[in-house]
Amino acid sequence: MSKVWVVAADGSRAQILESPNRVGPLKPVSRLQHPEARMKDSELYADAPGRAFDSAGTGRHAMENEVDAKKMESVRFAKQLCSFLQEKSRAGAFDKLVLAAAPQFLGLLRDNLDKNVREKISAEVDKDLANERPDDIRGHLPDFLY
Repeated sequence: MSKVWVVAADGSRAQILESPNRVGPLKPVSRLQHPEARMKDSELYADAPGRAFDSAGTGRHAMENEVDAKKMESVRFAKQLCSFLQEKSRAGAFDKLVLAAAPQFLGLLRDNLDKNVREKISAEVDKDLANERPDDIRGHLPDFLY
């Protein structure tokens, strides 16, 4: 009998749930949080962007931050979540994996998962279910998890 893990995640939190079989209910295994991804931009940047002179003339204008801090925090969290899944996969904690995440975050997960974990993915749901209850999450998944 295969152990199925379901990961419901967004850019700042993830629920890891387990189903004892391919049609069973989901039970919580773990929760991961990355509160930095929910902070305001002003809390993530060290200081104000600053001002610069115009290339022609004597005027000045405000500079913009080159990096989107919230996106960078989402990337960090995706890497953290993927490391967790890779570690648990090597330990044999799950045989099959179902990913449920908003499309942009799902892409970040795909980019950061190693081959071993990617081979265990049996389904992907491009929907943000990170804040849903396990029973509600199960309702969005295929009837048979593998």
